[in-house]
Amino acid sequence: MTAHPGETPGTVGTDTPQDAVSPPEAGAEGPAHADAPEAPGAAEPPGRAAGAGEPAAEAAASEDHPGDVSDAEDGAPGDGDAASDTGEAPAEVSAEGSDADAESAGSPDSEAAPAPELSEAQAELAAQRELRERIEQRKAAKVAPIAAGTGLSGKAADLLAAVRAVESGEKAGSQFFDSPAPAPAPQRPAPAAAQPRRSPAAAPTPRATSPEALEAVRSVLVEGGAPEALARAAVGALGEQAAELLRTDPWQLLGVPGVRPEQADGFARALLGADCGPDDGRRTAALVGWVLERAALQGHTALDADTVRAALAERAVGDPDAAVRDAVEEGVALIFQEGGDLEPDETEAADGEADGAGLAEDADPDREPVQVLLGLDRYALAEESLADGLARLVNACEKAADWSEAAASAPGPSAAELIRTAAAAGLVAHSGGEAARAEPAALIAAARGLGLRALGATHSEDGRRRLAAATGDPDTAVTLAGLLSGAQGPGRDEDGALALDLLVVLDAPQLDVESAAVLVEALADGARLVLSGDPGVLGSAGAGRVFADVLASHACPQVVSRTPDPGPIGELVSGIGIGELHQVDAPGKEVVIVPVRDAGEAVHRTVQLVADSVPRAFSIPAGETQVITVGHGGAAGTRALNEALKQRLNPGPGRFGGFDPGDRVVHVPAPGRTVPGVVRSADAEGLRLDCGGVPVVVPQERVESSVRHGWALSAHQAAGMRWPAAVVVLPGDAAQGLSRPWVYTAFGRGERHLSVVHGVDQALAHAVARVPAQERTTRLRSLLEALPTPDAAS
Repeated sequence: MTAHPGETPGTVGTDTPQDAVSPPEAGAEGPAHADAPEAPGAAEPPGRAAGAGEPAAEAAASEDHPGDVSDAEDGAPGDGDAASDTGEAPAEVSAEGSDADAESAGSPDSEAAPAPELSEAQAELAAQRELRERIEQRKAAKVAPIAAGTGLSGKAADLLAAVRAVESGEKAGSQFFDSPAPAPAPQRPAPAAAQPRRSPAAAPTPRATSPEALEAVRSVLVEGGAPEALARAAVGALGEQAAELLRTDPWQLLGVPGVRPEQADGFARALLGADCGPDDGRRTAALVGWVLERAALQGHTALDADTVRAALAERAVGDPDAAVRDAVEEGVALIFQEGGDLEPDETEAADGEADGAGLAEDADPDREPVQVLLGLDRYALAEESLADGLARLVNACEKAADWSEAAASAPGPSAAELIRTAAAAGLVAHSGGEAARAEPAALIAAARGLGLRALGATHSEDGRRRLAAATGDPDTAVTLAGLLSGAQGPGRDEDGALALDLLVVLDAPQLDVESAAVLVEALADGARLVLSGDPGVLGSAGAGRVFADVLASHACPQVVSRTPDPGPIGELVSGIGIGELHQVDAPGKEVVIVPVRDAGEAVHRTVQLVADSVPRAFSIPAGETQVITVGHGGAAGTRALNEALKQRLNPGPGRFGGFDPGDRVVHVPAPGRTVPGVVRSADAEGLRLDCGGVPVVVPQERVESSVRHGWALSAHQAAGMRWPAAVVVLPGDAAQGLSRPWVYTAFGRGERHLSVVHGVDQALAHAVARVPAQERTTRLRSLLEALPTPDAAS
């Protein structure tokens, strides 16, 4: 490794020379850890006097030490990073009712973002349902229907049939469910001609809540010893009838982001007195849903039934088998079988309708074992819809297209291979590093040259700008969120489908299952879809592992780029991708290691790098240098670093809700989306931001939960974006949060320069060599493998 010009190797912007330190060799021991998301202020707990155990006992744990999966708080199983890290965690309930920060997603007490409104992906998925029947009719004309949901049985199969009956319009939802219907989803437009693009001017606002509903919920919350501040979130989570639901079933409070089981128990005891206990059916059903929701925050779309039972046992449930049976019967969870077919009597046992002992393990020792999974219907339906839609694209595409001339004009052999493959397939998976993004750009340009309606969608606005630069045409690139919401892109055709012949999705590892289901269903029959991304980076913030499952299922042709990332940073990151951390030659000081002894020194050296050394050595302004650290808490987490960087780079009183004009921030309009911006001003409408040239107004009531300072981010928040320079901070207490995907993602965010503030000794090399991505439990791969896709490449 090398140092900045005029400085002793290993030192950057300091007056005390130190020896250069290259990345240490592999071999040191150290457990994996999750990257923790930042959380807004906390709320008061449901009263301790009501009998709630110790509401803040777990909250006192360090933000950077995750729990286990049974608490649904382990690191994201697919990547070692908290699955909700790109979003903001909801307000946690603390014993003192102070404004202390909530626990991170890497600790045992965090939840998803507390936005009461549907996310863009959820809203779009709801909007698609009314078109399901028409889409199915179009599909039936071209390919035989594909059976989905064959792994369901018993009550679960009945529930799925009921949901599909509602979607198709055969029956009203009220015939199956007593809960209030959700607010109407935005309708998907179906214009005769393509719609013009429009620029988003304001952040989404929560749905209006009636004062009567809020007051009724406040009354119930106060009666149960819970803070009134939870009222709005409760109505957002449970609907206008939240007060009635909470009074009859107090454990419905677990559906409110930030509430933990012991707090819901205290609330229930205050309302029900001696009429409730640990095995109350209402409690056990709520706990099953809570465990599965927490698992979804870590990327799982389903959990092994034994894992759910173990989690229930840890929450004092006396009969976990009966609790799972009841939850399935009540429709709280769906049950699936993976790995083989069950006999009728075994199916009854799996459904909990027999003796609750589970599968007959010794029924046939020669038969493939069957895994029983539990999942929430929203993810089950999304995965099945996605698998069905991907098979439709594979089967409906014209495969005799001749793009040989375009391939011959491609800028490189990998780009030519991608063009030829896309010509012959409706679905293609393309993998490669940062330099390989030029290949999808070449495909888009070639397709447009052939007269096709081709477009590329990226995870971030920064990615959109880079793609537009690669293609040379700004009209060829949109963000995925903008495309799904209708704010960007070509609009819809007369059938309500996206007016596209070819869509290339870059940053495909960031695609969660719900967004993917919406996207695929919005594509017309005959359209081509290319999923492109780097398999080594951290996975999506939402549930699922779409790109990895598509690759593993071999459901479509795969093109692996042979274009290496250039320069010392590219060489370093490529080595990390295969589990090797080695020293690289950096004659232009592209990579610098800055050793530190403790977290305090790490913060001090980071501020020096951003404010002085990098601007002086590389002429890169502080505003174009991004700091990346492992978690939000701790002495060198994002909060501590952002405070120190603000004091140095833009000091001020924080007169706009803690922010001043010129502050670098990140806006989280929906869980899983991180949009960098700069504060411009504030007025009665809210906080005004400039997000990559797009003016955004964040309403006052949303500022605290959706805006954070952005000089320092976590690796999950930084995924899909690049900056001229990156400073990766690894204080000593961050060792447990490191994994190969985390290091690979963080080290790859700098284009021209990378500084590593290194205080973890051998733990860095250990993480690269021995801590790969943790698996997420999903069903998409098995669904894809079971679908009839005769034209898919092996």
